[in-house]
Amino acid sequence: MPELSFPSLCRLQPRPSGVTIDESFLTEDKSTQNRKLLQKRRTLELPAAPLSHCQAPVLGGTGKLPTQGAPPTGPGHRFHPGTKAAAHQREKIRALEPLKAKLVTVNEDCNERILAMRAEEKYEISLLKKEKMNLLKLIDKKNEEKISLQSEVTKLRKNLAEEYLHYLSERDARKILIADLNELRYQREDMSLAQSPGIWGEDPVKLTLALTMTRQDLTRTQMELNTMKANFGDVVPRRDFEMQEKTNKHLQEQLDTLRASYEEVRKEHEILMQLHMSTLKERDQFFSELQEIQRTSTPRPDWTKCKDVVAGGPDRWQMLAEGKNSDQLVDVLLEEIGSGLLREKDFFPGLGYGEAIPAFLRFDGLVENKKPSKKDVVNLLKDAWKERLAEEQKETFPDFFFNFLEHRFGPSDAMAWAYTIFENIKIFHSNEVMSQFYAVLMGKRSENVYVTQKEIVAQLLKEMTNADSQNEGLLTMEQFNTVLKSTFPLKTEEQIQELMEAGGWHLSSSNADLLNYRSLFMEDEEGQSEPFVQKLWEQYMDEKDEYLRQLKQELGIELHEEVTLPKLRGGLMTIDPSLDKQTVNTYMSQAFQLPESEMPEEGDEKEEAVVEILQTALERLQVIDIRRVGPREPEPAS
Repeated sequence: MPELSFPSLCRLQPRPSGVTIDESFLTEDKSTQNRKLLQKRRTLELPAAPLSHCQAPVLGGTGKLPTQGAPPTGPGHRFHPGTKAAAHQREKIRALEPLKAKLVTVNEDCNERILAMRAEEKYEISLLKKEKMNLLKLIDKKNEEKISLQSEVTKLRKNLAEEYLHYLSERDARKILIADLNELRYQREDMSLAQSPGIWGEDPVKLTLALTMTRQDLTRTQMELNTMKANFGDVVPRRDFEMQEKTNKHLQEQLDTLRASYEEVRKEHEILMQLHMSTLKERDQFFSELQEIQRTSTPRPDWTKCKDVVAGGPDRWQMLAEGKNSDQLVDVLLEEIGSGLLREKDFFPGLGYGEAIPAFLRFDGLVENKKPSKKDVVNLLKDAWKERLAEEQKETFPDFFFNFLEHRFGPSDAMAWAYTIFENIKIFHSNEVMSQFYAVLMGKRSENVYVTQKEIVAQLLKEMTNADSQNEGLLTMEQFNTVLKSTFPLKTEEQIQELMEAGGWHLSSSNADLLNYRSLFMEDEEGQSEPFVQKLWEQYMDEKDEYLRQLKQELGIELHEEVTLPKLRGGLMTIDPSLDKQTVNTYMSQAFQLPESEMPEEGDEKEEAVVEILQTALERLQVIDIRRVGPREPEPAS
């Protein structure tokens, strides 16, 4: 069998995506390829020789044949460059075999997931079909009951018509019978008068006249009676009428009930059909998304590779990565990279004197990088906060920060420390002290937020200390729960549960278990709080977002629309009726950027002229310390 050329071998081997094979050596001219083919044919046409003469010497004396792909040896064979290139390419292909196996494994994994999703969808569809069949059976049952009731009503009407016809025939027969009886009575009276005229008196003419008048009265009375019977002959007795009316009302109620049940079942069927269609659409959408993800997705990063790159080795990386998701790990890597670059810099370029540049960074030229440690920066920021809280005459926070640096390091080094501190707190977002100081310094958050949160933490520690009658630093879980509920009366049970879990409570804990509450308020050397205090901060931010979301929902307008001052005030008072007038004015002053002294009074016509874009107003309220004061009153039941 002739040996396959390298181009055909490359066509047989699948090329994994992302692998490029250099095929420049395949550009041999036709004459060279023809010459090789002719030489192979001559070799095959050689006469058969004894086996001992056909055996080639084997290197190493092992007696084994050369491996497949090795170039033939001996004086009759020459080594060609194309063969070497083919061997090189085979080595490349063998090296890529594991990647092919990995691709096959990933493909099988994805196919298994798709099959699992399809099985789950088939199961859900079967459940929906069963429920649909049950509903159809119920509808058929109701229809059969309706048909039976209708047939019963038809039968009753037919019986009523027959009874009415029987009544009419009986009435006519009765009238004829009465007429016959009257005629017989008249004849009998005439005969009695003719036989004994003496009993009526002596004057027959008078008696005849009286009889005639009596007969006329009788005839008139009979006519009136017939008229009454003709007018009221078809009137049924009241008792029968009431019984029929009661039966009819009962049947009508049953019919209305069946109609209502049928309408309800029909609506439920329509809803189920809509849900079925929406489920099909969601299934198709998820399947399309799955295909798109399979086409464009990349494998999840292997974060363990970072342990050999990050300063401090695997132990430090394990400490940094503990409990963090991929997004947070990216922030950690950025902080590590940024801190490394920051340590390499000896000078910072000045940002100039533009209006957009903060006052404490306005400088031209190079500024020295003081290269403090992370711990030194945190301690410096804590000292700044202490001095800020003790300050009597409040100035703007950026001015205070620069004055603090001048007082601490002197006017000559203040600018260098300002740039150094600013670059550090801008990089380390995961550090609580640095991130909060940076937000206040850049105006993204009011300093009252930081101050109020610190006061709440201090008040909570005070309440726990008061509950610790033995002053041992220990509380039972029941006492811990009671203190949390009394300090935060507006928090839900879920939020209290989260705080207890952050404090060390778990499912196996009992109310008598002791908790070292003082350890919940400790900080490490870099200013990082314990999970309990971090959870308090997270809940505060979530509560603020939910408060502003309820305000937007109450206003009922889009973010790009304008909102007036009285409408925003009314929305706040609706979602939080316990707000006092001073707090509302503070919120309005922040939202519309007006001094409280220039705020129009409530009910003033000038209020309608104060307008602002809703999104801008909500972003301004996000900056300050805005929180719920009291519970929202429940809406009246309709």
